[in-house]
Amino acid sequence: MSTETTTRALADHPADWSATLATRSGLELDVRPARPDDAPVLAEMFDKVAQDDLRFRFLCGLNRVAPAQIEAMTHIDHSRTENFLAFDAATGEPVASAMVGIAPDLEQAEVAVSVRADYKNRGVGWSLLRHVARYAKARGIRRLVSIESSDNHRAIELEREMGFTARACPDDPSLVLVEARLAELA
Repeated sequence: MSTETTTRALADHPADWSATLATRSGLELDVRPARPDDAPVLAEMFDKVAQDDLRFRFLCGLNRVAPAQIEAMTHIDHSRTENFLAFDAATGEPVASAMVGIAPDLEQAEVAVSVRADYKNRGVGWSLLRHVARYAKARGIRRLVSIESSDNHRAIELEREMGFTARACPDDPSLVLVEARLAELA
C-alpha cells in the first residue's frame, strides 16, 4: 500500500458524519456513527427487521442478531469500519443501520444496510446508502460494493437505480456483487 493511498483515505478523516437526512417520503432521519453504548438501541432496531431482511443482511438464516454481532457493530474503530445508525427524527426511534468496511488497499468499501420492517418503502434505505456513498467518497474510496442474495430483488433494484451495477459472484451463484464507482455517482 502506498503512502499516498493511506494519506488520501485517512488524512482529514472527519470525526463525525452525523447528519439530518430527508427521505423521498418526507421522513426526517437523524444519522450518526454508532457508539459502544448503542448496543441496546441496535438490538432493538434489529428486533424489528423482517426475517427475510435479516437473512439478506447476514446472508444466513437467523431469528435474532446475536449479542456478539451487535457488539461488533457498536465497538468499531471509525477508521476502517463505520456503522451509521438512523433514527426517526420525530420519535427518536432507531430505524436503520448501515455498516461500512473499508478494504485494506483503501480502494473499495463494502456496505450492508438494514431497515426496520415498518420503515420500508419510505426512502430510508436509499437515503442511508447515499449518505454512505458520500462518506466513502470523502474518505477517498473509489468503489462501494455490496454483496446481495440473488433473491433480494428490492435491494438490487434500489442499488441499480442509484447507479450501481450488478453481476453474479464468481464463487457463489446465489450471490450478486453490486458495485458503484463513486466518481460516477451523482
